[in-house]
Amino acid sequence: MTLEIGVLGYRFMGKAHANAMARLPMFFPDAPDIERSVLVGRDEDALTEAADRLGFDSIATDWESVVDDVDVFYNLGPNHVHPEPSIAALEAGTPVFCEKPLAPTLADAERMAEAARDAGESVPAGCAFNYRFVPAIRYARGLLADGEIGEIRQVRGRYLQDWLVDPDAPWSWRLDADLAGAGALGDLGAHTVDLLRYLVADGGLAGSIERVSGHCRTFLEERPVDGDDGVDETRAVTVDDAYTAQLEFENGTMGTLEASRVAPGHKNDHTIEIHGTEGSLRFSLERLNELEVLQEGDRGYETILVTDPEDPYVDHWWPPGHVLGWEHTFVHENSEFLTAVANGESFAPSFADGLAAQRVLDAVETSDDRGEWISLE
Repeated sequence: MTLEIGVLGYRFMGKAHANAMARLPMFFPDAPDIERSVLVGRDEDALTEAADRLGFDSIATDWESVVDDVDVFYNLGPNHVHPEPSIAALEAGTPVFCEKPLAPTLADAERMAEAARDAGESVPAGCAFNYRFVPAIRYARGLLADGEIGEIRQVRGRYLQDWLVDPDAPWSWRLDADLAGAGALGDLGAHTVDLLRYLVADGGLAGSIERVSGHCRTFLEERPVDGDDGVDETRAVTVDDAYTAQLEFENGTMGTLEASRVAPGHKNDHTIEIHGTEGSLRFSLERLNELEVLQEGDRGYETILVTDPEDPYVDHWWPPGHVLGWEHTFVHENSEFLTAVANGESFAPSFADGLAAQRVLDAVETSDDRGEWISLE
């Protein structure tokens, strides 16, 4: 059986996932056969060019004509476009893979998760938290599950970028609350929250996140745009540039989160640290083939190169030591999601996982507004 795939969106994430789909037959031959059937967007000329470049058979400018006419629907558009097409596809019984954050608002995420529940487990609904599919992260989860660093006491997650340091950096949809929902909090913080849930909450090591204290900050209130008449203009920035947060887990584990899109010297620095009673783990996305491990009795961290054939996913790629990169995480998650679709099985991270992360993000914003800790139900 060949799965016909429809994809909404052809820019950053559209290219990342199309690239992953193209690599599947060569490196993951057990993955289902797929056909990049239709690419969806608004600008017909740009869409035609993108479809040819990304290997799609056809184009459509109306997602409503696509969601019930393909075997799988990928929603890779801006955040405000996530809810309606995804819900419509699920109501039509079409599996959906949606980029993160799941939605611009908690209310939208709840509607999407409800649609996924109503569709049932045989209609997978996946949320694209691709960092779960880094081999070193999978290796770290195994160490934690085996109790290698003991009882978890503290977790830290930071995600720092610098693409908005320049005050002349242009305005984009990611800086508008109506289109994006949040700034660094939703764009970057969603990844951090999901990884910490995956590593220490899902496995029961720390339990669920019970309460949150957050602080959000916008440093530049407006950004330049090109006016229609050629005159420079500015547009308001209505999302955060940076945030910090504290978490308390069910078993008392303490969490500290931070993200910024105005941190000079940091291009894509996603770092996770986990401290236990018998050791620590440390991971950096900028060195994603490595995991730093400290165990009881060690005088310092040991750097483990997670590129051996027995390490997660590595046997599909190159000889040991030939490192992988950011783009490979998309191949891993696409292989697992499409296999779940072909088998009519559930997939994680799911829309329920996306909703769980969204609840934490919403609590951070609420805490910032109220100046108090917010409890999560």
